[in-house]
Amino acid sequence: MDYMAQAIALAKLSIGATSPNPAVGAVIVKDKSVVGEGRTQPPGSWHAEMMALQQAGELARGATVYVSLEPCRHYGRTPPCTHALISAGIAEIHIATVDPNPLVAGAGIKELESAGIRVVQGDMEEQAKELIESHAKFITTGTPLVIAKFAVSLDGKIATHTGHSNWITGNEAREHLHTIRSQVDAIMVGVNTLIADNPQLTARPGSGYPVNQPLRVIVDSRARTPAAALALKQPPRTLIAVTESADHQAVAALKRAGVEVAVMPSQGGRVDLLALMHELGSRNITSLLVEGGGEIHGSLFDRGMVDKVMAYIAPVIIGGEDAVSAVAGRGVSSMDAAYRLSRVKVQRLGEDILVVGYVDHPAISRL
Repeated sequence: MDYMAQAIALAKLSIGATSPNPAVGAVIVKDKSVVGEGRTQPPGSWHAEMMALQQAGELARGATVYVSLEPCRHYGRTPPCTHALISAGIAEIHIATVDPNPLVAGAGIKELESAGIRVVQGDMEEQAKELIESHAKFITTGTPLVIAKFAVSLDGKIATHTGHSNWITGNEAREHLHTIRSQVDAIMVGVNTLIADNPQLTARPGSGYPVNQPLRVIVDSRARTPAAALALKQPPRTLIAVTESADHQAVAALKRAGVEVAVMPSQGGRVDLLALMHELGSRNITSLLVEGGGEIHGSLFDRGMVDKVMAYIAPVIIGGEDAVSAVAGRGVSSMDAAYRLSRVKVQRLGEDILVVGYVDHPAISRL
């Protein structure tokens, strides 16, 4: 049995429920039998290793642990996992990837080795790093992982020339998106998209089980968001980012509607998106799904702030020179300057295709 794969699978079950902590899975094995399993619990509760140790009890002594992320060695809301592993008498530990948190960053491994525990590193490292990508961005920059998401036709349009966009993709693609929404900390749209589409911006997967509902963020420099917008009426929270030039009466009306309004610095008369990223980071938002429209996506790409792209592509042609594109902004002047994606994955979703990739020059190197 591939015990590290089992640990990774356990970690995936916690995605969307552990932020700002990373989702981690742990498996304890003794005499070729699994004696303990655990995954990260919601913030303030136990980490994966502690859950697995509690299940294993005395069987943990002399056992081998498989964990998707280096155990913590510092006190936070819970005690260090390294101390618990040492006290439990673990003989060997397999760690998929090192924790980029400066408070850990290899120090947990050194502490375990100093206690006489054999440490093996790197098994399924790529998969483990993908699991903690938002944690890695947030813990090293203080800002969230920025994911540009769009649903487009084969000719790259997100709406017709009349603005009609429901629906470009099919049911399977939309169901997949709702699952992704349940796994991120926040969803962001521009006010033009909000006015045109009046979206709920909630996670509604078909499972019917309660899921994480991300913070809804509306970039609205002049406070044009209608107080009757559906996004303002959904649980649990909506944040509208405005500038100081926003209409004060409109801001007051939004506040009376129970919406939080954040006044942000402006850049060129619009909300400074980098300042907004730092504001979200201060709220422990580690992952941000940007759902449009083209102006927001264009501004983020122009400033080199996009880390990851999720493009749902439908086998339809919309056409029209005035039809809306997924990414606007200034764009690049030559193909040499184009943003290219690496680590690209392609997935079939019914008749549609999902392309996921990472920007070669991610925001983490620019902040």
